[in-house]
Amino acid sequence: MLLEIKSLKKKFANNTVLKGINLSIKAGEVVVIIGPSGSGKTTLLRNINFLEQADSGTMVFKDKQLNLANLSNEEILWVRRHTAMVFQNYNLFKNKTAIENISEGLIFGQNRSKKDALQLAKKALDSVGLLDKQDFYPAQLSGGQQQRIGIVRATVLNPDIVLFDEPTSALDPELVGTVLYDMKQLADQGQTMIVVTHQMSFARNVASRVVFFADGEIIETGTPSEVFDHPKNKRTKQFLSAIAEDY
Repeated sequence: MLLEIKSLKKKFANNTVLKGINLSIKAGEVVVIIGPSGSGKTTLLRNINFLEQADSGTMVFKDKQLNLANLSNEEILWVRRHTAMVFQNYNLFKNKTAIENISEGLIFGQNRSKKDALQLAKKALDSVGLLDKQDFYPAQLSGGQQQRIGIVRATVLNPDIVLFDEPTSALDPELVGTVLYDMKQLADQGQTMIVVTHQMSFARNVASRVVFFADGEIIETGTPSEVFDHPKNKRTKQFLSAIAEDY
């Protein structure tokens, strides 16, 4: 098992957002988390990458045991070096070009030489057909191009797991397809991914496993066919009935 989370809990003031999450991820799996907005899906990703710190729970990642409520700076840095996150609003550095956005993580996060980092960044941009945009700033790029560069920036670091937080939610509908295509290519290459999304067709066609999340809890999990075609839980059935035309 690559990642195993047990009893993860998180509160904001008096609101319990995560109510004891248990989740395991195998290497090479694409785990897609679906569910209503506001149910805690993004908070779960942010706790995995330590952008938020859990109130309690444990995580075993690459055989390293972590107490989620009591983490050292070294542990946080170690996890972040082995994971990457793609945000819904791109989060590119606005004062950096596309190639700088990609290469700086290699230089400062992995101590690569500038020459090696630029070579890797160019190769990564070329792989998604955006090499001609290497000197463009984010403001000069479409939302879809920015998100694709965000994905390249994450994956060029060769992380063990990539976390995707609703990567298409801020895009115009006609731009969604190119981003989903890039994500499917990653999945086909064996990249381990945890994806929070409202794109049900992606969940059905690409996921190894679908997790239905509601009210801060994992309600149901299974293969895409099990969850979409034969849901067992009443809450899952209710959610899928409301979005039936999307999948």
